[in-house]
Amino acid sequence: MMQYYLLFLSFALVLLLLLQQQIQQLINLNIWFHILHHVKLLLLSHILDHFLLILLFQLQKQQLNFLFLLLYLSPLFLVGINAFKSYQEIMTDVMSLPSAFTLDNIKNVFHDMKYPATFLNTLIATVIGTLGIIVIASMGGYKMARVKTRYSRFCFLFCIAPMMIPFQSFMLTLVNVATTLHINGKIWGLAIIYWGLGAPMSIFLYQGFAKGIPLELEESALIDGCNQFQLFTRIIFPMLKSCTATVTIINVMWIWNDFLLPLLMLGGRKSSKTLQLAAYSFMGQYKMEWQNIMSAAILIIIPALILYLIFQKSIIKGVVAGAVKG
Repeated sequence: MMQYYLLFLSFALVLLLLLQQQIQQLINLNIWFHILHHVKLLLLSHILDHFLLILLFQLQKQQLNFLFLLLYLSPLFLVGINAFKSYQEIMTDVMSLPSAFTLDNIKNVFHDMKYPATFLNTLIATVIGTLGIIVIASMGGYKMARVKTRYSRFCFLFCIAPMMIPFQSFMLTLVNVATTLHINGKIWGLAIIYWGLGAPMSIFLYQGFAKGIPLELEESALIDGCNQFQLFTRIIFPMLKSCTATVTIINVMWIWNDFLLPLLMLGGRKSSKTLQLAAYSFMGQYKMEWQNIMSAAILIIIPALILYLIFQKSIIKGVVAGAVKG
């Protein structure tokens, strides 16, 4: 059926081409000429679209997956090859391989970024921020899933409503509040602000997951003598480990790669720079040091990549279990 449809479209396109030439030779009516021209382009686009669909259907599943894999890895490939080039080579041809693989760019960037110090700052902000979000959101989400009062629904909506508010609309007010509280310019102060920004989404996830935990487990634990704190830490929270894995992934990737909030909170303080702020120093007003920017991107990606490879099985199990549970 598809072949007959394409044959019909091709025949109509050829007919229109002949018709267009005859009309252009015999009469000088521009409006008809433009109408036929647009119809011709429309038919041609339909033919190309159907040929592309046929090509995709004929490709085997593994070949199609490999094609998408290459598509998604292409930016990482460009970053990788340009991290070893000189500035002149990048400006000449960004797609070519480097003439010589040297680690000079990596060494210079490692020194200029003060990598150990900036890595430690980023790690502290990520760990403290993520742990705080997990503690606050797990307790809040669980309690909102269990307490059924006239105010519980309002409280839940009030907690998740900030997800709909753009960060840019209140970021200056947030900086003023942080300055008033004397937490501006400090890594631990940045981590505390992440608690408030990351809690709404995490509370939403924990609340939905906690609904699936049987109430009978809690009643049995309370009968056996558990208090509320023991009930949560020994029974409820271990059952939320799949949701915790999902929340951890979301917030670690967000905090580790965040640029705007550290820029606002830490500014130009050299002692408290994160990796992203240190990489930003290679971007000047009149010149971009692309070889250093690419090398800095490699140094920022490597820790997150190593962490993912180490905990790959746990991450995948957590995401899949959380998706099925929801």
